[in-house]
Amino acid sequence: MLVSKLFTHTQKQDPKNEEAKNACLLTRAGFVYKNMAGVYSILPLGFRVLQNIRRIIREELQTFGAEEVYLNELQNKETWSVSGRWNELKDVMYQFSDSRGKDIGLATTHEEVVAEIAKNYIHSYKDLPKGIFQIQDKFRNEPRARSGLLRGREFEMKDLYSFHADEECLDKYYQKVMEVYIRIFGRLGLDAIITNASGGTFTRDFSHEFQVISENGEDTIYVCEKCHKGKNKEIVAGAGVEDSDLVVKCDCGAEMKKKRSIEVGNIFKLGVKFSQAVGLNFSDKDGNRNPVIMASYGIGTTRVLAAIAEVLSDKNGLVWNAETAPYQMYLIDLTGAGFGLSENLSDVVLMDDRDASPGEKFADADLLGIPYRVVKSKKTADKVEVKERVSGRIEVMEWDKFLEKLKRE
Repeated sequence: MLVSKLFTHTQKQDPKNEEAKNACLLTRAGFVYKNMAGVYSILPLGFRVLQNIRRIIREELQTFGAEEVYLNELQNKETWSVSGRWNELKDVMYQFSDSRGKDIGLATTHEEVVAEIAKNYIHSYKDLPKGIFQIQDKFRNEPRARSGLLRGREFEMKDLYSFHADEECLDKYYQKVMEVYIRIFGRLGLDAIITNASGGTFTRDFSHEFQVISENGEDTIYVCEKCHKGKNKEIVAGAGVEDSDLVVKCDCGAEMKKKRSIEVGNIFKLGVKFSQAVGLNFSDKDGNRNPVIMASYGIGTTRVLAAIAEVLSDKNGLVWNAETAPYQMYLIDLTGAGFGLSENLSDVVLMDDRDASPGEKFADADLLGIPYRVVKSKKTADKVEVKERVSGRIEVMEWDKFLEKLKRE
């Protein structure tokens, strides 16, 4: 791809009325466009990163047989009323009447919907366990949409739902998803901390969050440096207790340190709350009818995009790893001789063919966060100068050897 042909171009200044680091960097680099508070359009470069995030998630979830679906965004009031959440979530769920006077909502999540659908396909213990997931937009009437893509009114999310005959089956599946989540975040370049948290509106029991340490994070967690586990402030702070007074101990006995963080994922044991609400039951081996036990597991895909921009960037711009980057190399030819690119490299190369100064091209390479900046100049003769975006290390090598190195990675 030629830089001159990109739909977007970079900006030297941060956008007006934007405070969040992720939104400033992603906007300056041309990855996103802010349409209104809490609503962003994903532009071509950002879309390539988002596709990579989706790909990683799909690859990992499919390792244990989860099937992908695409569920409805327009919601019946009746579907949500059976669980009581039509009224419970009215402050955050967009609710309105259509032209026929029918009450409709926009999906904030899909627990009720999947339970209702599963009623038609889960009848016996032989049908269990099952897992389905989707990657789709969600809508929430967020009153404090001030953190860029971290807190949006419209955002993309991966949600997985599992169905089980007993608690033992649920526990095994839940643990498997927890392990897969750590692999997913590792591939995304994020050090996610498994954090104990409350169940919120989903369940009265505790849940688990996946938190990434960030000075600009909106959550406060306590982290054990010994076992790398966390606890959310909301489950350790008693009524009237000042945050500064808290001394939090880990289950291993070590004292936990207070950190700011970004939640990038969460998992909930739902129990039978939603299956009982919609009448989702199954017959066990003895012919007895029991409610299906459920769980849900979320990863905010656009939130992950923002989190990477927050925690992996530096003073020069974005930093993507090889798995998430929109392109693998940013080529700058200062000789006019070209690189002799083969066709199979076209999808991994961003070539800066603009009539611009070398300094401007170098700055844009850093801002866009492409893993490798490759420069051909009179100084490099018949070789190329390769700069690693993550480490900043610069090495002069033969072009063919660099391509071999890239294949190995």
